[in-house]
Amino acid sequence: MYNVFLLPQAQRDLDDLKGEIFELIMKKIRLLADDPRPFGSLKLTAEEGHRIRVGNFRVLYRIDDVSKKVYIYRFKARKDAHRY
Repeated sequence: MYNVFLLPQAQRDLDDLKGEIFELIMKKIRLLADDPRPFGSLKLTAEEGHRIRVGNFRVLYRIDDVSKKVYIYRFKARKDAHRY
């Protein structure tokens, strides 16, 4: 089991979300603790990390397998995450 941490920018992004998308993202975050590389996750090419899709949003995160930690660093709308 991995520990999941929200970095400050990710927390600010999450604070801006409301309603159903917020609930969906929280559900996916909880699932990352059990499997940080779920089906459909992609390894980023432009930088270190992974991303998962939640509706029209992307959750960007890094995995530290040695210490069993997942660091979520951004939540981006699909239109803004095209370069990731």
